[in-house]
Amino acid sequence: MPEGDTIHRSAQTLHRALAGKKVVRYETALAQLSREDMVGRTIEKVHAIGKHLVIDFDGDLHLHTHMRMNGSWHIYRAGDRWQRPHRDMRVVIATDDYEAVGFNIPVAEFVSELPQVGPDLLAESFDAGDAVRRLRARNDEPIAEVLLDQRVLAGVGNIWKSETLFRAKVHPFTRVRELSDEQLANIATLARKLLQMSVKSERPNDYFVYMRGGRRCRNCGATIVREVRGDDARSTYWCPQCQTSSSSH
Repeated sequence: MPEGDTIHRSAQTLHRALAGKKVVRYETALAQLSREDMVGRTIEKVHAIGKHLVIDFDGDLHLHTHMRMNGSWHIYRAGDRWQRPHRDMRVVIATDDYEAVGFNIPVAEFVSELPQVGPDLLAESFDAGDAVRRLRARNDEPIAEVLLDQRVLAGVGNIWKSETLFRAKVHPFTRVRELSDEQLANIATLARKLLQMSVKSERPNDYFVYMRGGRRCRNCGATIVREVRGDDARSTYWCPQCQTSSSSH
């Protein structure tokens, strides 16, 4: 599933190509997106809210999409050949010079209200104090699971959950109640920094723990652990030596 940084980069690319322009062609394979009034509308803004990508049109109309595992937005110059087959197309929004094509998007709907999620870690208005309060409200849960809950903080997925907690030297299955406010603020700040770096195309070539289960830690040489938990079978990676354990895991 794309994480907040990936969605923000996609939104920035779409915004640069589409914002301020009128829709000259609209096509969809999804019944819930069928509208006859799209041609002629102005695309006002394309933006990300955590892992959600939203296209704003004039008339207070918003196209809300979520990529889940396989969805993606592509942008093409008018007339360019698509990189995916037409059967994967779910929606096309074309201007005079660009085509935005949503492929295999599982969640797509027109809404009048934007998706309700926790504070976006990539938002300029992000408040670390508010993040601490929201994390603290989930005291009885493991910090790794809380970080993935988009109702608490929006934008973190499996990659930055594992990488953030490694840098914070916190075992992923530590209960929130065992962490100080200072530690929680540090975790939120680190997650925000990593997402910001990735949006700026500064994502590290080599992760410290993510996808490195069974390999040696670059910091201490211990063997990186991978564990799958939860109904969604989400993988978590950590170093048992660098990241402090707790008896309540």
